[in-house]
Amino acid sequence: MSAARAGPNTGGRETLLEAEEIRAGYGDIEIVHDVSLSLGAGELVTIIGPNGAGKSTLLKAIFGMLHGTSGRVRIRGEDASGLTAPQMVARGVSFVPQTDNVFPSLTVRENLKMGGFRRGADLGARIDEVLDSFPVLAERPKERASRLSGGQRQTLAIARALMLDPQVLFLDEPTASLSPIVRQEIFERVQAIRASGVGVLMVEQNATEALAVSDRGVVLVQGRKLLEQPGRDMLNNDDVGRLFLGQDPSTSAQRAGNGTPA
Repeated sequence: MSAARAGPNTGGRETLLEAEEIRAGYGDIEIVHDVSLSLGAGELVTIIGPNGAGKSTLLKAIFGMLHGTSGRVRIRGEDASGLTAPQMVARGVSFVPQTDNVFPSLTVRENLKMGGFRRGADLGARIDEVLDSFPVLAERPKERASRLSGGQRQTLAIARALMLDPQVLFLDEPTASLSPIVRQEIFERVQAIRASGVGVLMVEQNATEALAVSDRGVVLVQGRKLLEQPGRDMLNNDDVGRLFLGQDPSTSAQRAGNGTPA
């Protein structure tokens, strides 16, 4: 077993996840080409890029959901290459997919129970602990998930993923189709999870909002890593703004002319 260490891109934090030269796809079609990234403890890294860039495929490949993936994955320095999704969960990695991430017919509390199925005698105590951290869920523990709003279902999916105390959390489009107010609530929740020491790797289409709270951003284009920068630097990168954030190319020049930092 290799010792966990601080990585060059994780700001001196303990490196929880290292993925090197990941190649993955579906059948004979390769979608992700030699992508490498790392994630530190208490760090939020957001992957952005156009539709079809391979962002979700990359998450699934690292998590062991796709067959035929190549490359190396390490969790806290220990080789995890080729592990299945259940084995990754056992190593302390949780994954929240974009859709179908809760059991609609089950109650809030029952969903949390399913998320903590690996726990022993402390399952009930852990459910209560998680509910205390999510007041919107604590108010309706017996409500079926099908009756929750979109934001509440997403909150439940994240809470369910935390039932096993993961060290690493993968989020695939956690704010998709949500209103601006609810998106803000989800991003605040993600920041709180990061503050607890969990490393969060997130794919997100609402890139401007996500990068504003991210330690680092990764741009993926046609399955290849095009750029990696601190989140705030990426927000101020004119090329990123023009190509991926929908910014007017003249915005930076206007800000500079007004004496406002770009």
